[in-house]
Amino acid sequence: VKLDETEVPEIYIPIYGKTLYPSEMRYKYPKAGEKNSVASAHIYQLSDGKKTTVNLDSFKHYYIPNVIQTAKPDEIVLITSDRIQNASDVLKVNTKTGAVQKLFTETDEKWIDTDSPTLEFLEDNSFLWGSERDGNRHLYWYDKDGKLKKQVTKGNWEVTDYYGFNPKSKEIYIQTTEKGSINKVVSKVNIENGKSQLISNTEGNNSANFSKNYNYFIETSSTAAKPYTYVLKDGNGKTVKELQNNEAQLQKLKADNFVEKEFITIPNEAGDQMNAWIIKPKNFDKNKKYPLFMFQYSGPGSQQVANSWDNGNGIWFEMLAQKGYIVACVDGRGTGYKGAKFKKVTYMNLGKYEIEDQIAAAKWFGNQSYIDKSRIGMFGWSFGGYMTSLAMTKGADVFKMGIAVAPVTNWRYYDSVYTERFMRTPQENPDGYDKNSPTEYANLLKGKFLLIHGTADDNVHFQNSMEFSEALIQNKKQFDFMAYPDKNHGIYGGQTRPQLYQKMTDFILENL
Repeated sequence: VKLDETEVPEIYIPIYGKTLYPSEMRYKYPKAGEKNSVASAHIYQLSDGKKTTVNLDSFKHYYIPNVIQTAKPDEIVLITSDRIQNASDVLKVNTKTGAVQKLFTETDEKWIDTDSPTLEFLEDNSFLWGSERDGNRHLYWYDKDGKLKKQVTKGNWEVTDYYGFNPKSKEIYIQTTEKGSINKVVSKVNIENGKSQLISNTEGNNSANFSKNYNYFIETSSTAAKPYTYVLKDGNGKTVKELQNNEAQLQKLKADNFVEKEFITIPNEAGDQMNAWIIKPKNFDKNKKYPLFMFQYSGPGSQQVANSWDNGNGIWFEMLAQKGYIVACVDGRGTGYKGAKFKKVTYMNLGKYEIEDQIAAAKWFGNQSYIDKSRIGMFGWSFGGYMTSLAMTKGADVFKMGIAVAPVTNWRYYDSVYTERFMRTPQENPDGYDKNSPTEYANLLKGKFLLIHGTADDNVHFQNSMEFSEALIQNKKQFDFMAYPDKNHGIYGGQTRPQLYQKMTDFILENL
């Protein structure tokens, strides 16, 4: 696949370093609604060096995100899509002749996730395909010509990972949410008769790494209260050997007053039950009122409320709980593993329903007897920083404090492929872009707000925080700002992370 970037606009990022004159990083970056790379497909014959362009003029081919080998050595499949990513052609290409055959077209009223599709060809060149067409992500079996044979998995749950197919037993190996959206189990399913068997269903989240013949697998499992364990099992899920249990780590954490998360559900105004977790101080007293510190990410299809070990911010949250805060996280509309309807309701209005649900959750917590509703704060990074910026403006009457790290503040500034999948272009959907930008609500800021960004962020550009800052300044709003020189979206390197988390901790202690 060839990408011609000639017409794609460039962005430049200043690099300060330690030189007398700053340098700059320049690269092609198509923002929402701007010119993209022109994609084309080509065949190169290793034997004689002959090049052939694959003619895709009759098919959707704005993007060509995937190239997959079929069961035949002289056939490949191109998965292509239109710009708005709600229709995708699955095209079989003969690598000797260049002939193209459309197997089928996947369509969706909203969008199709083409980043990591499930497509595997079996020995007879029939194939398995993952789709959300029935409202949940499931697997479908097609014949070699693209005719649907059957839906392989069904139910009010989702296939969250695909591990492979055993041609001897005719079984696929998958990870699913059959035991609830915050848990994940591993199953094997016979594609011919539909018989299913759970082979890794320890409490919490389970994943598998299979041997080549599927006779064995290494099970990785954890819960919110138990670090990762690694167990060797046979193909039916019987334990062969425990490899590592991390019990010593758990005992050390308990000695340091580790508090287990509690999982609850919280209603939103649409009548949905949102998954949430909560960490209470070790000496929690139901007759006292505690400040609430909310964390979230909220991006499309994401999940933060999972019954799995948190090896990210988990220890930091435990420390805050030890200092007397209740820490909570809520997965509202737009997040994943609860079906396509719940995830895709945000289409064309990225940010609208997500922040409504965070505000609703904060109000729900504020009505609990043990929460001081005058002391509710929020923290988020990237999409979560975007949510925090909206919380401190659109939710200014609810949130006393907020920390936004590397936030998108205007979707017009983000990359075309990601943004247009959920929002279409700014030309098509100007209100969706503008009415969900925290910059539009800068005049509403009331609480203590800390804005943080790396100046060399090549993902969410520093430009976002600059525009938002200018809007706050022109509305005479006081806020704190921390720029990290030459740091990218991850904001790390040297003593950067320790300094960053100390900065955020101090801000919380002083203002919440």
